[in-house]
Amino acid sequence: MRTEEMLLNVGPQHPSTHGVFRLVLHIDGEIIQEANPVIGYLHRGTEKLAEDLTYTQLIPYTDRMDYLNAMNNNHALVLAVERLMKLEVPERAEYLRVIVTELNRVASHLVWFGTYLLDIGAMSPFLYAFKDREKIVDLFNELCGARLTYNYMRVGGVKWDATEKWLQKVSELIPYLRSQYDEYMDLVGGNEIFQARVKGVGKYDARTAVQYGLSGPTLRCTGVKRDLRKDRPYSLYRRFDFDIPIATEGDCRDRFFLRMEEILQSLRIVEQAINGIPDGPIMAKVSRVLRPPEGEVYSAVENPRGELGVHLVSRGKDKPWRIHWKRPSFSNLQILPRLLKGENVANLIAILGAVDIVLGDVDA
Repeated sequence: MRTEEMLLNVGPQHPSTHGVFRLVLHIDGEIIQEANPVIGYLHRGTEKLAEDLTYTQLIPYTDRMDYLNAMNNNHALVLAVERLMKLEVPERAEYLRVIVTELNRVASHLVWFGTYLLDIGAMSPFLYAFKDREKIVDLFNELCGARLTYNYMRVGGVKWDATEKWLQKVSELIPYLRSQYDEYMDLVGGNEIFQARVKGVGKYDARTAVQYGLSGPTLRCTGVKRDLRKDRPYSLYRRFDFDIPIATEGDCRDRFFLRMEEILQSLRIVEQAINGIPDGPIMAKVSRVLRPPEGEVYSAVENPRGELGVHLVSRGKDKPWRIHWKRPSFSNLQILPRLLKGENVANLIAILGAVDIVLGDVDA
């Protein structure tokens, strides 16, 4: 039976591409012969703009990269500057950083959970996920006055302190979110239709993952136990007891369950941080105008999508000479053409959604 190859554009306006992402498909019947990602629709030139911004002015720009994960973006930048300046951050500020970054990780995974299930045809999980994410967003709004782009961290600490009332609210939220996790699993985890859509789909092994430079859940789903919070501890992560979930099949199903398990581990960290947070200042003594010494540094944090790195070069002035971001969404996206080749079109969105990209993080 003779068929003709057809060219199909998915995006950049398609809701299931999770942003302005275009995928050019060559399909033969229902089978994908070739998939070419087209990125850059959201490119704002953050790295070039940074050369004309002071270090404090640059922090709000990081919020808008991975806009579901602004706290971790802030953390990566200020950590790089602090290492270059050999600056010691007050302990209370470090505890607050851990609390907000782990809460942001939970909120990010909840957005992914809801939208991923929506992508493959389930409406209810989306409503559950956003209802619970809203509770975290409300806490961030109370802490720093913003709901998405927080501009919370500063070189040397954080901008606002948390009240006892706020810390108590976080403490009360933890058991609630744990109970909701059980509800998510009842709703989705054992659902036969969901299992059929994701089991064995978009599969790759550990060697392939490493060759493509994957990180985060897209790497750990192949059995590679790498997480910067354990392997290259930063901030106060050495003090906390938590596990790094891994899986071995490397398919969409494993990536789903890994991210859900990471929610529980983040809640463990937040609970320990809330119980151990000391009194004290939230900012180190730094000058109003920051001038890190001449040199360069690479600093990385573990964000919900993988390794978020900052390569910073200073010439001793109040603005960075060069800055480059290692963005996990950009790296993880590279494997998509390989995963889609030879797949049925029906599996396209299930595979793309399981990679979990944020286009601000891809295009930067």
